Amino acid sequence: MRRYEFAADWRLPHAPAVVHGVLEDVEHYPSWWPQVVACLKLGEDEGVVLCRSALPYTLELRIGLLRRTPEVLESRVTGDLDGWVRWRVVPEEDGCRVHFEQEVVVRGRLLSLGSYVARPLLNWNHHVMLEGARAGLERHLAR
Repeated sequence: MRRYEFAADWRLPHAPAVVHGVLEDVEHYPSWWPQVVACLKLGEDEGVVLCRSALPYTLELRIGLLRRTPEVLESRVTGDLDGWVRWRVVPEEDGCRVHFEQEVVVRGRLLSLGSYVARPLLNWNHHVMLEGARAGLERHLAR
């Protein structure tokens, strides 16, 4: 099994509560995050998310909320990946800072095989996905 750790840090000129509200509403991620192609809400704090970045492979992920505070959203991820994802929204002068963290193990058969030979490509693909998230979130919040 291949373990991956990802992180990103963004400064946004928006109130933390507003940013937190958008990040908390996973069902509507496809409206602003181009690489999240579909979401299906299964319950109050769980759902299925389909993600497709630059590579021709769609990840199917089941997301279940583990922790929700004014500053932290943390979810369990299962499916093609197994692990967790965390958003931290920290107040700053004139806005907030968003910290994204994710630690996962590849589970999907094709993806798992590819992770042994194409790790740099998979890291790049995730970078493209996070850049899409940052840009999409900024556009969404600017409306």
